[in-house]
Amino acid sequence: MISVYLDLAIGLAVAFLLLSLLVSGLNEGVVRLLAIRSKFLWAYLRDTLDGPSPDGKSWIPKRIRDVFFKLPFAEDPRPEHTPEPAPAVVSAPGVPGPSGDSGDEARGDARPDLTLNLYERLREIDHPKRGRTAISTIPPPRFAFAVMELVSAEPKGVPGLLDRLNAAGSPLYGHLSGVWKSAANDLERFRKGTEEWFDGEMQRLTLLYRRYVRWVVASIGLLVVLLFSMDALEYGKALLRDNAFRAGVSSIAGGGAEGLAALKDRCTATGASAEPYACVTETLSSPALTQIFEHSVVSIRMPPDGTEGSPAVTWNFSGWASRLITPGHWPGFLISLAALLFGAPFWWDALRRMTGMRGRFGK
Repeated sequence: MISVYLDLAIGLAVAFLLLSLLVSGLNEGVVRLLAIRSKFLWAYLRDTLDGPSPDGKSWIPKRIRDVFFKLPFAEDPRPEHTPEPAPAVVSAPGVPGPSGDSGDEARGDARPDLTLNLYERLREIDHPKRGRTAISTIPPPRFAFAVMELVSAEPKGVPGLLDRLNAAGSPLYGHLSGVWKSAANDLERFRKGTEEWFDGEMQRLTLLYRRYVRWVVASIGLLVVLLFSMDALEYGKALLRDNAFRAGVSSIAGGGAEGLAALKDRCTATGASAEPYACVTETLSSPALTQIFEHSVVSIRMPPDGTEGSPAVTWNFSGWASRLITPGHWPGFLISLAALLFGAPFWWDALRRMTGMRGRFGK
C-alpha cells in the first residue's frame, strides 16, 4: 500500500516539475524579451543617483500594472549602449568626458546625470541589446570601484564629490555621506563601506523585484493550468487507476487471476469485441503521465503501435472549454496553480527525496 502512495506522490511531483519548468521558461522568456530585469536595475539607479524623472515621478514602478506596462513599454531608464570601453581619463560629474557622455543637455536642466557617469565606468561588462545597455546586475565591488574612479576626478576627493552630489540634490549624497563619516576619512574603508552598502541595496532590490515578478509567474502559471486543463485531483485519480491496472496485468502475467476482472472491465469498456491484448499494449504504452496533455486546447496523439504515420494534432476546443466551465474541475485547477507557484526547484528537490537520488546528484 505504501508503494501505491509513493507512486502517486512521484507521479504528481514529476507532473508539477514539468509544468513548473514550462512556467519558468515562459517567465524567463518574457523577462528577457522585455529586458525587465535590466530596466528594473537602471530605474533604481536613476532614482538613487539622479532622483525622480523629469516629470517628478519615481523611475521604480509602484504598482503591479506598471511592471507589466509602464516599465517594459514606457520611457526606458537604461542609458544608450556604446561599444567604446571606459575612457582612461575620468570626467567629473556633469562634465562631458572624452566620449561626450554627459546627460545634462539631454535632461534639459543643470543637474549632472550621474547615471551616465556611472555607466561610463561600467562599459566593460556591457554588451549591445537593441541600442540600450543590457547590464542587469552590477557586482558590488565593481560599483565601489566605479565610485572611487569618480572620486579620483575630484580635486577635493570624496568631500568634493559629496559637495557636487549635495548641490545637485542627488539622493546618493545622504548614503555616501554616511559611509564617508563612518570611514573616518579613510579611502579604503570608504570603498569597502560603499561596496557593503551597495550589496545591501541589491539584496533589497532583489526582494522587491521578486515581489513584482511573482505576479508575472502567477499569471503565467494560471495560463498554463488553463491551457492544459490540468486538474490535479483528476490526474491523481488517473495515477492510482493506472497503478492498479498495471498491478493487475502483472498479477495475471505471474499466474494469478485476481486482476482478470479489472482487465476485462477496462479493455471491454468500448464494446464486447474489444481486443484485450491490443488494449493492454496501448494502455501500458500510454502511462498516466502522458494524459496531462489530453485535455488541453490542442492535443497530440501518437499513432497506434504497429501502424505508420505522424503524430496527430487535434483541435480540442469544445472539450477544453467544457472542462473550464465545469465547477467540478475548479478545485483541481486551483491545486495545480498552487503547486506551480512552489517552483521547479521545490519539485525537483521533492522528487530527489522521494526517489532517493543522493550522492553525486544531491551535492
